[in-house]
Amino acid sequence: MKLTNMAIVAFALLSISGWAHAQGVAWEDLSADQQALLAPQENTWAQLEASRQTTIALGAQRWLDMEGQQRDAARTRFNRWQSLSEAQRSEIRRSYGLFRGLDMAERARIRRMYREFRRLPADRQAELRRQFRDLRPAQRRRALRDRSLRPRVRDRR
Repeated sequence: MKLTNMAIVAFALLSISGWAHAQGVAWEDLSADQQALLAPQENTWAQLEASRQTTIALGAQRWLDMEGQQRDAARTRFNRWQSLSEAQRSEIRRSYGLFRGLDMAERARIRRMYREFRRLPADRQAELRRQFRDLRPAQRRRALRDRSLRPRVRDRR
């Protein structure tokens, strides 16, 4: 019985969440802190697509929930993103879409390999990048699948 009630509540919350996303967020429904943060967009808020309003409102809340160091890191990432060309941003979006399309186990494997790569000394990272860059596309796919360029344990710091 409790499980059924929890399922009903979960379904209701998901339904409301989907409805809210489709409806967007009215400016008046933003918290005072969100409104202060988003003040430059107040005049155009109503013209934004509902999904965009929801995304921006959630992002503003995430920003407000961050500590100082987290905000600094986010600001640095944003500045780096802004410095990229439109072609580079497009490629990142494309790659991210492909990544999101992978099953969870494959995404976890990629994250694990990336963490291993980041623990390598800088010269070994550069060597692996060079090797990967020199491969033809089919060889790259095979190397990623077979992990033939996988960092070796002895390479770690």
